[in-house]
Amino acid sequence: MYVVNQTGDTVSVIDTATNGVIAVIPVGALPYDVAVSPGGTRAYVTNQVSNDVSVIDTATNTVIATIPVGVEPVGVAVTPGGTRAYVANFGSNTVSVIDTATNTVVTTIPVGTQPIGMGVTPGGTRAYVVNSGDNTVSVIDTATNTVIATIPVGTNPWEVAFTPGGTRAYVTNFGSDNVSVIDTATNTVIATIPVGETPILVAFTLGGTRAYVTNFGSNTVSVINTATNTVEATLGVGDAPSHVAIANVP
Repeated sequence: MYVVNQTGDTVSVIDTATNGVIAVIPVGALPYDVAVSPGGTRAYVTNQVSNDVSVIDTATNTVIATIPVGVEPVGVAVTPGGTRAYVANFGSNTVSVIDTATNTVVTTIPVGTQPIGMGVTPGGTRAYVVNSGDNTVSVIDTATNTVIATIPVGTNPWEVAFTPGGTRAYVTNFGSDNVSVIDTATNTVIATIPVGETPILVAFTLGGTRAYVTNFGSNTVSVINTATNTVEATLGVGDAPSHVAIANVP
């Protein structure tokens, strides 16, 4: 497990068998997000202040490359095939596309204002970037690296996650306390679901029947039935919940 430590400019590596920290890796200034390649051999860390991406070799837990990108890189996602990493540059309103074989930026794509959340569909054909400054989602065709759709969503959208089949994208809207559900075939919003205050992140069960949304401002988690796109439960948790992950075990 790779954990970003923002104020320490490091990444902690946890052995999940022992739940102990086995390495602390220095990276760039103010690391924000991390994505691990599908094969598990590389971890990509966005460094918001130094405007670069640190590439970690997971076999040695050392930084093997530092890639300059746009201004204030935040969200990062790797394609299912592991050939490209997409980085949202909050300060320059762009997405940098990294060739993971050469660790170089192969193209820079203009998107909306203040892109923050980044995701790639399970099939790898589309990348979705959440633009928090203009309340939209830009859809990128990964074959051409061009924006093929711009979707209006709620206020100050924050993150995007896809159902396991990739047919729906769920976008948390931090400023309007709701979740926009996008049909990825038509790139239109088919539902807007009220949740708690200032939702941050969403995670799906293995079968995709439930979505769990962390509500930073109300100290709750909303449980969404994805068949009806309604909240079927609200769970009280600790203060200011942000991230969520689901252990899909029997």
